[in-house]
Amino acid sequence: MKNVHVAIVGATGAVGTKILEKLTERKFPADSIKLLASKRSAGKEIKAGGKTYTVHETTPEAFEGIDIAFFSAGGSISEKFAHEAVKRGAVVIDNTSAFRMDPNTPLVVPEVNPQELANHSGIIANPNCSTIQMVAALQPIKEKYGLNRLIVSTYQAVSGAGVEAIDELAEQSKQFTDRSEIQAEVLPSASAQRHYPIAFNAIPQIDSFDESGYTLEELKMINETKKIFNDYDMSVAATCVRLPVVSGHSESVYIEIDQEGVSVEDLRGLLKNAPGIVLQDDPAAQLYPMPLYAEDKDEVFVGRIRKDLNEPTGFHLWIVSDNLLKGAALNSVQIAEELIN
Repeated sequence: MKNVHVAIVGATGAVGTKILEKLTERKFPADSIKLLASKRSAGKEIKAGGKTYTVHETTPEAFEGIDIAFFSAGGSISEKFAHEAVKRGAVVIDNTSAFRMDPNTPLVVPEVNPQELANHSGIIANPNCSTIQMVAALQPIKEKYGLNRLIVSTYQAVSGAGVEAIDELAEQSKQFTDRSEIQAEVLPSASAQRHYPIAFNAIPQIDSFDESGYTLEELKMINETKKIFNDYDMSVAATCVRLPVVSGHSESVYIEIDQEGVSVEDLRGLLKNAPGIVLQDDPAAQLYPMPLYAEDKDEVFVGRIRKDLNEPTGFHLWIVSDNLLKGAALNSVQIAEELIN
């Protein structure tokens, strides 16, 4: 395993800092790690693994000598600088939606489709956080029993919308308990015409709507799932909701498999031994996944597995994971580990 030179673009953001933490924690064989961000963040210092790193401005020249560049600073930054990094010899692992649906860019979850890494042309896309945890949990089922339909409703944490959303949730919670006027400026999205409080609320909009009536977050889940599973005939539907939870996305997933006669215990047995999956499914003991207990955990947690009462091939599952880790930073680092292995 050769040592590599690494750059993290968006190093001061929520996902960027987690990428640095995971590289250190997992002892990634990096000879050097360069932190990159906006001009206004240049000069800041970030500590991780007993070392202090200085943040530099993101420029094309900053990628000279870099082998692997993690991008997590927004789609516009990826579009501007990713190809500059590739020109200088780096492999880009991009956390934004900029390249996910590009037919020439692999969209990878290492537990699901690591073989796609062989097909990259310099850029590898990290899927949407809510997509990653779902396909990681469903892959063992699809592989053994087939999968032709899935319907997902997500209950997503505010950290998926950035540090500003976390801060606004905290401030609105104080305003609510003080019975003062609640100020809303961040959610459902920065570009939205209207903003709503997230404290003690549920907002059934993540990102903007398109002409179909689906939000872009919902379309991401639909289209990315088909691409990752390499099954464009699969029936996929999604409804994405933002909840007043700091970290950890939850998902209620309904699936229909290709075979009859499969039991709940069959699925539990598969998931119990699946890589990166923790089965928490004991209704009698009230054991099931919850986002509060998934925070800062690497795994995807699955529970509430039950057969549909009407459809013989239908099952319901409850899937929870830390959206900043497996949903973003950890998956990116695992892609890098696969590359160098």
